[in-house]
Amino acid sequence: MAAARRRAAVGLGLAGGACLLLGVCLLLAGPAIVKEQVVKNVRIDPSSISFGMWKDIPVPFYLSVHLFEVLNPTEVLDGAKPILRQRGPYVYREFRYKTNITFHDNDTVSYLEYRQLFFRPDLSNGTEDEYIVMPNILMLGASVMMENLPNFVKLLLSGALAGLKQEAFMNRTVGDILWGYDDPLLDTINMIVPGLIPFKGKFGMFVGFNNSNTGLFTVYTGMKNISRVHMVDSWNGLKKVNYWRSTGCNMINGTAGEMWPPFMSPTSLEFYSPDACRSMTLVYEQSGEFKGVPTYRFVAPKTLFANGTDYPPNEGFCPCRQSGIQNVSTCRLNAPMFISHPHFYNADPSLVNAVEGLNPSKEHHALFLDVHPMTGIPMNCSIRLQLNQYLKQVSGIIQTGKITPVVLPLLWFAESGYIEGSVLNQFYTNLVLIPSILDYLQYIFLGLSVPLIISAAVLMMMSQRPTDEKSPCDPTTPSTPPQLSETTPLLQDTSTSCQDTAEA
Repeated sequence: MAAARRRAAVGLGLAGGACLLLGVCLLLAGPAIVKEQVVKNVRIDPSSISFGMWKDIPVPFYLSVHLFEVLNPTEVLDGAKPILRQRGPYVYREFRYKTNITFHDNDTVSYLEYRQLFFRPDLSNGTEDEYIVMPNILMLGASVMMENLPNFVKLLLSGALAGLKQEAFMNRTVGDILWGYDDPLLDTINMIVPGLIPFKGKFGMFVGFNNSNTGLFTVYTGMKNISRVHMVDSWNGLKKVNYWRSTGCNMINGTAGEMWPPFMSPTSLEFYSPDACRSMTLVYEQSGEFKGVPTYRFVAPKTLFANGTDYPPNEGFCPCRQSGIQNVSTCRLNAPMFISHPHFYNADPSLVNAVEGLNPSKEHHALFLDVHPMTGIPMNCSIRLQLNQYLKQVSGIIQTGKITPVVLPLLWFAESGYIEGSVLNQFYTNLVLIPSILDYLQYIFLGLSVPLIISAAVLMMMSQRPTDEKSPCDPTTPSTPPQLSETTPLLQDTSTSCQDTAEA
């Protein structure tokens, strides 16, 4: 019995020791194994899991556009407050792919990213053939741009506008407004003021957006330093832009807005947006999950479009108006254009009150990015921005009537996408499930080692417990001490006594 207990104790002890050893090894080496797998699979390398996702983005992206129709154009010309009605959304499936991919010796890669858009009537509330009354963006923009020119120049433009039958508001199709229409006003303006609007062809809000690239990006691959992966080294050969009035505002910071370095902290993230002509910083809001994948949510701070008075670091983006809108005229041919959150969300209330028909809300108008912090890969995102035009009466140009100065919303759009299907399954298995299993295994092995080792110790103690003393003659029957008599020797030999008893 004692030998069996000793054998069981040894077996349990070995099993407990093995579990303890495996648990400690996973505890010490597990994080390093996970980190190595993440680093291997998120850097820009043809052998990494994320390379195909980076090169030809498989995530279904959608561009949703809402246009603001002006319901009282005649009254606006007489100085009334504009009444707006939101139309849409007009939804487009967006495909993105990279070309001219060139790796360099300094741990960087250059590429051009193109986007193609296809109208999805099944997802839209309306068609591209619908007519909408909107400001004559070209005419009213040119009028503000010419405000400080001599009166005879403005009168010349006003006469040309009358000859072309141009009015302050136009009734055009959604397709024309977004993707462009031929407007003889372009040539007329450039004839009167050469170079004022230096482009030819069609005019539209998204002309040049479809089947075009966002510029030549050069970003770090992370092969030498994973903390720099996806960070922008240059854009169109520039380390900084020259649109703004301060070095800080002109800096090209962060990534290209597609992925970020892994092992993120819940603080902030940055990206450079060619469409906004600037770098943007989003701040951490909360932790969450997207289809089982842990995420950090990043949102725009209230200071993103604040003016220089409310937030001095933004002084470089001025001249400014109210907080909540950013003047982008310097990167939009000096046209009086502003960007903001949709419906002037997080903006000065005076902007909302200057028009009727806006209802800003966080749920519908705030932008957000849900990023997997371990890999820096976005799981779900929606970038929402609004384009606005500054309108006013310009003396000498009678077509501007008596328009009260106003920053008028023209449209807002959302670029949204999320990971799904086989891409999500592969991502979840390799970068979430396996690391989680390794994490759980270390605690399972450590937990098993404790009862196994304790059981082994108990069995070993039981096998070595001392037994009761037995008779020298009969190991099973306790012996009765011999009765002494007057003839019994005091020093009787015990062995002799046993032998005599046996003979008897």
